[in-house]
Amino acid sequence: MSTRWTHLDSPVGPLLVTADATGALTSLSVPGQKNGRTVQEGWLHDPGPFRAAEEQLAAYFAGELKEFQLELAPVGTEFRTRVWDALDDVAYGSTTTYGEIAARIGASRIAVRAVGGAIGANPLLILRPCHRVIGANGSLTGYAGGLERKTTLLTLERAL
Repeated sequence: MSTRWTHLDSPVGPLLVTADATGALTSLSVPGQKNGRTVQEGWLHDPGPFRAAEEQLAAYFAGELKEFQLELAPVGTEFRTRVWDALDDVAYGSTTTYGEIAARIGASRIAVRAVGGAIGANPLLILRPCHRVIGANGSLTGYAGGLERKTTLLTLERAL
């Protein structure tokens, strides 16, 4: 199956969005993102499958959308998928901690570091709100897209 891709403009920089052949979103990356995706040979540039994502992201950045309704199909281990699914439960305008995500998926306190690794590997920035995860002491720790973008997103959501 061929990966489809497009770039979308946003207040946090150009977004590289990818989808599988069915149109389900597989990634959303920002420039300079740790482990972010880049366009690969053989990928098909096709903005068609991304119209709903473009509309919803524009509404989100305008402060008009609080929950995305998009088909997501990230590829990851069973553990990472559980962590990423737990991110969907972190409401707009709120934050949670790595320990709270670990508890939500039934992982031990010892697994908090692994949870942090899974959150850091989230392939769908913004859409899967890993920016809403903060340190146990309330600090803005780690964000693959950079702490400046994390601050921007949390400020947009009035979580700061």
